[in-house]
Amino acid sequence: MINHKFKMLLVIFMSFVVLCAGSSIAGERYGKQKVVYHINYDDPKAQAGALRNIQNHINAVGAENLDLKVVMHGKGLSLLLEPDAVKNTKLKYGNATDTVQAKISGLKNQGVGFQVCANTLRGKKISYEDDLYDVSKEDIVPSGVAGLAHLQAMGYAYIKP
Repeated sequence: MINHKFKMLLVIFMSFVVLCAGSSIAGERYGKQKVVYHINYDDPKAQAGALRNIQNHINAVGAENLDLKVVMHGKGLSLLLEPDAVKNTKLKYGNATDTVQAKISGLKNQGVGFQVCANTLRGKKISYEDDLYDVSKEDIVPSGVAGLAHLQAMGYAYIKP
């Protein structure tokens, strides 16, 4: 019985060592990265693909080696729009289903920042407090496209999934 417990502890310890080494190797291979993902479309399959790309990016580089932001404007705000809130806005789709919300929360827990365009909020009659999933005042930028340009000027790589 003691021998079995020792083997289990050894397996757990070795798994931890391999996991840590994998993260270190990812950092050595890719180095530190600053990246901005741009979402301005309302296709739920394309948005789900973008969220998968972001998670794959984190898995490859390591969250500790990545400063990743998602900038949304125009139809892209449908990613965070609660399905029940569509009727109050000028958007056609609310793609923030329970599944999408879970993915967004998981990405935020890994340090991903989501930025929302104030121009779109006004133009599409969206309340960030009532209509969008997990958006605070600090997440709102005056202009999504100006925010993208600013981040690129700061050295962020631009990705449009």
